Amino acid sequence: MVDARLPDGSRVNAIIPPLSLIGPVLTVRKFRRVPLSPEELLRNNSITPEALQFLRACVRGRLNIIVSGGSGAGKTTLLNALSSYISTRERIVTIEDAAELRLQQMHVITLETRPANVESHGEVTIRDLLRNALRMRPDRIVIGECRGPEALDMLQAMNTGHDGSLTTIHSNGPRDALSRIETMVLMSGADLPLRAIREQIAAALDLVVYVERMQDGTRKITQISEVRGYEGDLITMQDVFVFEREGFDGQRVLGGLKPTGIRPSFTEQLRARGLDLPLVWFGYDGERAAEAGA
Repeated sequence: MVDARLPDGSRVNAIIPPLSLIGPVLTVRKFRRVPLSPEELLRNNSITPEALQFLRACVRGRLNIIVSGGSGAGKTTLLNALSSYISTRERIVTIEDAAELRLQQMHVITLETRPANVESHGEVTIRDLLRNALRMRPDRIVIGECRGPEALDMLQAMNTGHDGSLTTIHSNGPRDALSRIETMVLMSGADLPLRAIREQIAAALDLVVYVERMQDGTRKITQISEVRGYEGDLITMQDVFVFEREGFDGQRVLGGLKPTGIRPSFTEQLRARGLDLPLVWFGYDGERAAEAGA
């Protein structure tokens, strides 16, 4: 088996018999030189203007955001698009297994893991790089994908002043993403009770964005959920936007991303940072918004 990167950034995987029973297999993953922009997400109907403006405010307001979804759903593409809203004045450290992020800001430090050699020495993991990144005075930490014990270090970073962190996680929904983080923290070997882990998650995370590859092959954001806190033995969540499916006409999925009518609890926090969240984004018409004082 070989996993490598070409000079243009493409990823190459090769596998031969006897590991491959059908003969040699070569897989090349090519990436766009210029990442998909938020405007292109709009043109592709992956998101609505109101939801995109909401996410823009959340990124600029330095909320901690997880992009979740299944394989091939477009998590890294969305993470790239959201990262474009980070200020050019900020020092950004990205951490990945295989460098796929294409941030366009001037001050971006890209870190990549290293596998062990044939003697099983020299491995550098995401967890190692994350711990090192905390010593590099980052304004933002962007982890390409969180899928192991580094989840504990990520939560600790988010809870100790490293606001505005972004990452992706494989999951089947926003709540499942939080359950997977619990499992990853337990993988770290830390002797923590489940209650303490959940309290850490609730304190660290602000928003979970769930993206899906639909039946017609398109990729759409289907849920944007706020992490509200911890009550009883559960992390409380509230959907802010939800995709309402209206059927399938044989060629494309019908429906759209709709606001639930509930404003997130961090509205005042963002307002204090100079970022307003108008009520009309959340489904209020002009008259209702005026009555609510927005």
